[in-house]
Amino acid sequence: QVQLVESGGGLVQAGGSLRLSCAASAHTFSNYAMGWFRQAPGKEREFVAAITWSGGSTFYANSVRGRFIISRDNAKNTVSLQMNVLKPEDTAAYYCAADLNPSDWRTPSAYTSWGLGTHVTVSS
Repeated sequence: QVQLVESGGGLVQAGGSLRLSCAASAHTFSNYAMGWFRQAPGKEREFVAAITWSGGSTFYANSVRGRFIISRDNAKNTVSLQMNVLKPEDTAAYYCAADLNPSDWRTPSAYTSWGLGTHVTVSS
């Protein structure tokens, strides 16, 4: 498994932007596919975005496509989530996840390593 630490959450007004980062302790970070998930109070954890090992392919939830951008820097062992045009419904705890080969990019149970999360609050 890999240790993951998220950062960058905070309070932002609707329409604003935030950039989340996730630092990984993996010996070979490029061996891991990475994902971002979020969980709002009282709701199940849901898929946000994912990126393949080299960063060549990305996947997004319909609710964030066109507003969020996932990227990774394998030299720095980091994955980022640029969040633009934020909406109040984006308010949640955001989690970074990693797996050597996720069976389903959009399913939380397909990822074996998780960070503790960072909170994002979008005010209207």
